[in-house]
Amino acid sequence: MLILGIESSCDETGVALYDQERGLLAHALHSQVAMHRDYGGVVPELASRDHVRRLVPLLRKALAESGRSLCEVGAIAYTQGPGLAGALLVGAAFAEALAASLGVPTVPVHHLEGHLLSPLLSARPPRFPFVALLVSGGHTQLMRVSGVGDYELLGETLDDAAGEAFDKTAKLLGLGYPGGPALSALAERGKPEAVKLPRPMLNSGDLMFSFSGLKTAVLTRVREPVPDAQGCADIARGFQDAIVEVLVKKSFAALKASGLKQLVVAGGVGANRELRRRLDAGAERRGITVYYPEFEFCTDNGAMIALAGALRLESGAVPKTAGAFAVRPRWPLAEVSG
Repeated sequence: MLILGIESSCDETGVALYDQERGLLAHALHSQVAMHRDYGGVVPELASRDHVRRLVPLLRKALAESGRSLCEVGAIAYTQGPGLAGALLVGAAFAEALAASLGVPTVPVHHLEGHLLSPLLSARPPRFPFVALLVSGGHTQLMRVSGVGDYELLGETLDDAAGEAFDKTAKLLGLGYPGGPALSALAERGKPEAVKLPRPMLNSGDLMFSFSGLKTAVLTRVREPVPDAQGCADIARGFQDAIVEVLVKKSFAALKASGLKQLVVAGGVGANRELRRRLDAGAERRGITVYYPEFEFCTDNGAMIALAGALRLESGAVPKTAGAFAVRPRWPLAEVSG
């Protein structure tokens, strides 16, 4: 069956076509970064309107690249939540209306489930069960994944997500939007150990995270005295090192507690090269395998939604809300059941 995937939860519009026998055939993505840059962050109303403009051209592009026609689509998967309510409604309306016209079913997908399963798009996918580190602008969670729809929350952030802390710290350092990638690039010029920042909850004895205090520590550093260019780079390096150390230690603690030997890293912060380097080095010493999505699938995209929809159809675990045209801006992943 050919599955059409639609992603519109925030500031990326994604469309993809996934064949249950041949895999991913094509995907098309539009990022709204340039549009939101002037405002220093995502403007929900502008995001929703841009999704309306982009969906049809992206669908046409994906169909052309795949060599398939719209009438061959057997099901449509779309992001039901979490995310911006207006943006989610655009994707849901488009998917449900198109499905009704084609006479095919819809599969509402949890956005984080898409990220969680995105490494399965790789040539070397993980096998169930595994521990997953979901690390993005809105979420930082450790999950035990036993199968599609079988997720157990092991730990999560008590306040800011890691990606959110990256963006806020970048703003404190005068970097542009989006701040996370800019801060990581600046950190590469920073001197190791030049700025030592706190590691929140590093030794808490559990799998919970907290990053708001780290952001406050950076605020103190940039105020007295105001750092020069190298000083800003050193602060960026110290900040990144602090977050990476916490994420790495907690991830390996989760693996040890679960007795598993596979770690999946997903979400936008999963593209951070220092995080990948530290995880790979620690995994090699422990005999653990770490899996990452391809860089193009770290950010929001339609391919991960199409894949999640296909796996839901294969397992027979299609949510009861399918066809109901309902979105869920707030939706804990632990509530997603098989």
